[in-house]
Amino acid sequence: MPLEPRVKRFLDALAAGKPPNALDVSVEQRRQALAELMKLSGPATAIGPVEDRALPGPAGDVPVRIYAPTAGARARLPGLVFFHGGGLVAGSIGTHDAFARALSAAGACRIVSVEYRLAPEHPYPAALEDALHGICHIAANAEEFGIDPARLGVCGESAGGTLAAAACQSFGASKGPTLALQLLICPILDYGGTSASRREFASGYLVDSETLAHDLRHCLPPRMDAADPRISPLRAQSLEGVPPTIVHTAECDPLRDEGRAYYSRLEQTGAALSYTCHPGMIHLFYALGGVIPYARIAIEKIGHEIRAALA
Repeated sequence: MPLEPRVKRFLDALAAGKPPNALDVSVEQRRQALAELMKLSGPATAIGPVEDRALPGPAGDVPVRIYAPTAGARARLPGLVFFHGGGLVAGSIGTHDAFARALSAAGACRIVSVEYRLAPEHPYPAALEDALHGICHIAANAEEFGIDPARLGVCGESAGGTLAAAACQSFGASKGPTLALQLLICPILDYGGTSASRREFASGYLVDSETLAHDLRHCLPPRMDAADPRISPLRAQSLEGVPPTIVHTAECDPLRDEGRAYYSRLEQTGAALSYTCHPGMIHLFYALGGVIPYARIAIEKIGHEIRAALA
C-alpha cells in the first residue's frame, strides 16, 4: 500500500523546507528539530492530574511525570512506565507530553514518563541504567504511585522501545520485577540492522538512514558494539522471561521489519499478544495527530489493547 495521502502531503511539505543532511546537524539541532516536530501532536487530551517527581537513579535523581486518566484518578490503576523516543540523544518528558496524555486517556491507566539520561553527554548504556532503576523503583513502590503492582507494564516508542525491550530482557534473565505487559511502538530493535524496510525507506520517510546513523554515532561509546543486545535487543540469544508483548509498526517505516521480526521471535516463547502494522503510515505518525488524523484512531486501538492486557 502507498503512503496515506495526508502523510504524503506532510512529507512533501517537510521536503520543501530542504532540511539539511542529518549527518551534518549538531546534537542540539537534532533536539530542536524533534521538539518542533512534536508540536504537531495536536490539541492536548483532557486527563486527570499530572504530577512531576524525581526518582533515585544510578547517577542522581531521574525526573518523571505521572499522568492519570480522568476517570478513577484517585483509585489504584494499571500503570505503564513510558520511555520516549529520540534516538537516545533527543526527546524528553516535555516533548512527549501530549502523547503520554493521550496514552493515559486511551489506556485508562497511569503513565510514568521517565526522563532518562541522553547521549552524548551520557553515553549509552546510561539511558538503560536509568530505565532499569526507574522500573525497579516504580515496581517496588507501586502503591505510592497509585498503581496496582500486578498490573504494571512498560511502554517504549522508537528508541524508547529499545530501552523497554532491553529492560524486559534484563529482568527476564535476572528475575527482576514481574511485568504484566510490554508495549513497543515503532521500536528500534537492531541499531546495526540492514533489513529490507531499512533499505526500502532509507530516505524520504521522516526517519532516514542518515538520522539513524547520526544518533548511533553520538550514542555509543567506543567500547560498545551496535550489535550488543543491550542496544539491539533483536540480537539477544534468548527472549525467555519477557512479559506479554504488543508490537505496533508502520508500513512505511525503515524500522518496520525489526519490530515484526522481534514479535515473531516472541511468538515462539508464548509472550506474543498482538501485532499491528499500520498501513500507509510512517515512523512517529502516532504522535503527529495535528497533521495525521489517523493517529487518533491508532491511539484508540493501542488504548483498547492496554485496557485488555491490564484488565
